[in-house]
Amino acid sequence: MKNLYEPAVVRELHSRIGRLQPDSERQWGRMSVAQMLAHCTMTIEMALGESAPLPRHPLGRLIGGLVKRSLLVKGRPLERNARTHPSVLVEDMREFDLERRRLDEAIDRFAKGGRAACARHPHFFFGLMTPMEWSQFTYIHLDHHLRQFAA
Repeated sequence: MKNLYEPAVVRELHSRIGRLQPDSERQWGRMSVAQMLAHCTMTIEMALGESAPLPRHPLGRLIGGLVKRSLLVKGRPLERNARTHPSVLVEDMREFDLERRRLDEAIDRFAKGGRAACARHPHFFFGLMTPMEWSQFTYIHLDHHLRQFAA
């Protein structure tokens, strides 16, 4: 399973992000490419514990562990139009170059910070996660959104 602690994976992500353009067309969803970049940065900041933890989702308390295992153990990608927490939805206009730079920097902070830099609080849907699980899920989430824009 790919994760952000692997330098080759980090290079792959930077390369894919570098292929995005301000007019890249989405394959699904409602966010523009700049909004998606901002959304991904926000989620990495959550994984790093740089933002306040979100309250657990009631459905996540019931099935979050099962869904986490299907993603991390079985390697299933996130489905198109997967729901997200409202606090990380980006609906305002964003500047593409700024958001791309912010995401690249967040990826580097995560990778360089290593296991010690990961959040200690539970994920809002999946519950408690080890640093490796945060790293793997962060890759899965980024891959999902880069595929959304064919990168």
